[in-house]
Amino acid sequence: MLKETNLLKNRTHLLTNKNKRLHQVIIIAGLVSLLFYIGLRVFLKNEFFVGFSQAQIRAAEIMNSAILVIREHNFKSNIKIDKLNDPNNTGLIGSEFSKITTTLGHLEAKRTTTNPNFAGLIVHLLNEAGVTAGDTVAIGCSASFPALMIASLAAAKAINIYPAIIISLGASSHGANNPDFNLLHIYQLLIKENVFNIQPAAISLGGEKDIGEDFEIDIKQQLIQQIQESNLQFIYEKDIQKSVTKRMNIYKKNSANQRISAFINCGGGQANMGTSGLVLKIRPGLNKDIVEIPNKNERGVIFEMASLGIPVIHLLYIKGLVLKYGLPWDPIPLPEPGQSKLLPSHSNNNLMFWFISILYFIVLVLLIAFGMKNKVLKCN
Repeated sequence: MLKETNLLKNRTHLLTNKNKRLHQVIIIAGLVSLLFYIGLRVFLKNEFFVGFSQAQIRAAEIMNSAILVIREHNFKSNIKIDKLNDPNNTGLIGSEFSKITTTLGHLEAKRTTTNPNFAGLIVHLLNEAGVTAGDTVAIGCSASFPALMIASLAAAKAINIYPAIIISLGASSHGANNPDFNLLHIYQLLIKENVFNIQPAAISLGGEKDIGEDFEIDIKQQLIQQIQESNLQFIYEKDIQKSVTKRMNIYKKNSANQRISAFINCGGGQANMGTSGLVLKIRPGLNKDIVEIPNKNERGVIFEMASLGIPVIHLLYIKGLVLKYGLPWDPIPLPEPGQSKLLPSHSNNNLMFWFISILYFIVLVLLIAFGMKNKVLKCN
């Protein structure tokens, strides 16, 4: 009985010591974690995010002025802004369905792009692509993301580059899908109010096969009449590849010395995206080297540009884009111009972050291993 009692006491003592050592390891691990956290804040000085340059702020201010013009126009013209879908009153968020709605769209993604600082992000991407003042940038915009069209034009204006832009009028849900205030109306308004001064190089109906095959006859005729009255070059090719070829020729014709420094794709227009599933592999943001290029008969403008070695800025997967570069998702209210910061895709801060993180885990593993070794020795 005495022997059993002593054995029980020894086991209790060993268990108590084990618990004490476990608590000590946990406390030390906590202190190590705290020290490394402080180290991250001290050495990186909270500079994972980079503030806007003057050019980026200027681009954001231009985009903000465009939103104010559109908001005021909607108010004066009795164009109703749905405050549930568009709580920031931008006038750039359409209805879920309309006569020129082509596909389903993501409401929060559309709202996210109305942040004026998206224009600052595009300046950043153009800089990373090597675009400089005086260059020509080709832009292809469907009406699905009217705010991205404005952001691209604002970025071009802020850094003094020439935007050769082709727009299309078909829009996914919550895009510029009001037939009576579509993407061309928006563009013309911003020209009239001197926000921008460069007309589109061309325009298409968009939608199925880029010729509005999925539109009803009456609305299709209404859009064609609007385009003809604008005196803009009208792209209407029943063969999608002919539409792509025509776009490429227009871009070259509208660029200095037929040199295009980058291509910005806004939205998912068929002529820009093409018919190959490889387009789904293109990352949001800047793509300098697109290796997998489909056959000629499946290429959209994106792949035609990539085949020429032209950097592509792909603005479609908005959630991935804001996660990659650090802009807020669906902000209410909208940030002020220049208020946002960006997370660069490559920076010394990122390298320092990974160095400190790896060092932290090594120390943590060694600490746990040391604690386990002591426990085994003492048990023996």
